[in-house]
Amino acid sequence: MSDDNLTVFDTIIYGHPPCEGWSNSTEGAIYHLGNTILFLGYMGGSGAYGALYIFSFLAPAFLCLALWGWLSVCGLDVFIWNLVLMLQCLVQVCHLIFRLMQDGLASEELSALYSAVYLPLDVPVQVFKEITTVCENKVLSLEAEETYAVEGKTPIDQLSFLLSGRIRVSLEGQFLHYIFPHQFLDSPEWESLRPTEEGNFQVTLTAETNCRYISWRRRRLYLLLSKDRYIARLFSVMLGSDIADKLYSLNDKLFAKSGVRLDIRLPSLYHVLAPSPPSSERGSASSPPRGSHGDQMTGTMEPVPANQHVDVPSSQQGQEKDPVPKPQASQRQPWPSDTEMPSEGDTPGRFPHRYQRGRAPLAPMDTPRL
Repeated sequence: MSDDNLTVFDTIIYGHPPCEGWSNSTEGAIYHLGNTILFLGYMGGSGAYGALYIFSFLAPAFLCLALWGWLSVCGLDVFIWNLVLMLQCLVQVCHLIFRLMQDGLASEELSALYSAVYLPLDVPVQVFKEITTVCENKVLSLEAEETYAVEGKTPIDQLSFLLSGRIRVSLEGQFLHYIFPHQFLDSPEWESLRPTEEGNFQVTLTAETNCRYISWRRRRLYLLLSKDRYIARLFSVMLGSDIADKLYSLNDKLFAKSGVRLDIRLPSLYHVLAPSPPSSERGSASSPPRGSHGDQMTGTMEPVPANQHVDVPSSQQGQEKDPVPKPQASQRQPWPSDTEMPSEGDTPGRFPHRYQRGRAPLAPMDTPRL
């Protein structure tokens, strides 16, 4: 094959003298150590930590190969190339360490919050850092029996999120429900006001144990939500879920006096739970179910002997004169029948006490402590 007809590929393959024989001697220990570390380095995974693992192994591997090229091969090009590769790996290691430090959070409590709440929602770390920057990366504390808000006095000027502990919510001394970790303290109050409105708490929040929480000032948080649409939607979802959890916790505490569990979604719940006067409560066990004229009969009717005469008002003549039997406890129904429900012709004053408007009890007073 003439030299004029050689291509670049042929020059690479045939342009050097062939090996006359393989050497039986092996390279030194530095060469094999460098390749061993190189082999271990390429077993790293993906991501920032995987890249940090790979470059951390490649740097000493290229250092060993550079020493092998300087001491054994005595080749300047071998030494320079491996030295350049080693320096490049060191630069990559420094860059990855700096990046991981930048992505780190200010405290362990915030890191635990991100892992428990925001990471399952696939919220990036940078977005979470923007959220915590609004609260200045501060974690506040409440001692046991310390009050976070007082009904009718504390203004609604912040939004708080509980990290640890337990808070009791009450209204006029009546227990409503508990607030547990990873729940908002004042989500209903936050949603009840517009950005330009002001108001006070309608409930009292008291710490039952030592609590830790983060808090966003209302003005600063509204500014963040107005600038970042993603964070605004994130808070909307979290607040909606939190309010739903609080409503269902209230639903678990709602019981009628007969022991029947009620549902907060019932439209007539307010009337069913309306308190009745003490006199009607004492006589409710012996009062008959309401019929067409049951509102005018407040006491039980006893049988009249045959030899006695009882004057009956003219307005009640023609009504049923037979005695009304006392209903047994097993015959009482927790829910009113169709005939007991108020009709359109009934005036509010003729409603039985259970249908008269009043303040509905939100929960029993003797709720056991958890």
